[in-house]
Amino acid sequence: MFEFAWPWMFLLLPLPALVWWLIPARKNTRSAIRLPNLYGLSSEQQTIKNQWFFLTVLAIAWVSLVSATARPQWLGEPVATRSEGREMMLAVDLSGSMEIADMEINGQSVDRLSMVKHVLSDFITRREGDRLGLILFGDTAYLQAPMTYDRQTIAQMLNESVLGLVGERTAIGDAIALAVKRFQQDEETNRVLILLTDGQSTAGNLTPEQALELAKSYDVTIYPIAVGAEEVVVDSFFGQRRVNPSRDLDIPLMQKLARETGGEYFRARSTEELENIYTLLDELEPVDDDPQQLRPRASLFHWPLSLCFIALIALALSRYKPWRLSQ
Repeated sequence: MFEFAWPWMFLLLPLPALVWWLIPARKNTRSAIRLPNLYGLSSEQQTIKNQWFFLTVLAIAWVSLVSATARPQWLGEPVATRSEGREMMLAVDLSGSMEIADMEINGQSVDRLSMVKHVLSDFITRREGDRLGLILFGDTAYLQAPMTYDRQTIAQMLNESVLGLVGERTAIGDAIALAVKRFQQDEETNRVLILLTDGQSTAGNLTPEQALELAKSYDVTIYPIAVGAEEVVVDSFFGQRRVNPSRDLDIPLMQKLARETGGEYFRARSTEELENIYTLLDELEPVDDDPQQLRPRASLFHWPLSLCFIALIALALSRYKPWRLSQ
């Protein structure tokens, strides 16, 4: 369907006539020099013909310019889209312990951060219609990507993160507080923080308990995910022995964060478990499926604007005819 976005701009069409009527014509007091007519027309007929051509081309240029200003556009058929109402902040631990290689991807041993990147990238792709943000934390917390619908940028920022980028320790309280601050600046909506960590809080300006009170005050729901295997086999001088690489994990704190904010605590001991957790999160915090109707718009202002330029060029060429001087 064709329409003008600003149809009221056509009120400008009579402006040149109004200006001509209000401003009196300037009297020409100089003596005119009459030249012989070389084209078979009287001087008066030639003048009238030139005036009509000038006014016609000028009128075409003016109407085209006003039409371009009115923003002509073509509206396509309505397209159903998903409604947008979720805001999710992803807080990823980059402390030194995330370097422990107790995870597997396709049978190959990888460190915890590599596993988080691998699985979280797929989760980000599935969050169509949501606004996502990314916080990286170590000795303190940093906002790597603000809330955005650009999921590709969030995934890229996550994949470019490296261990030790923000220190070797774990500032869980700062990560929660920074997420609450970013949610506070936005309109009321679902506020979800997915906190991925493999240890206990050992740094930061705020304790996790203080940050928890902030989260509760601003209705931020926290889903803590504790990453790390509970048992690995290592070689030693006395042979192989089993150790727990997640012995420093503060499980009671993670459970408290989830319980008091209305979220849920998850334990990711393997890649498969983390994938199952993200599938469950899709169910707990679903994207609203209520469709909205949008119509694609194609702007067409360049067509009347081009006609205006062509008319002005034709008018300029009509005033300059060197070929007549050679006849």
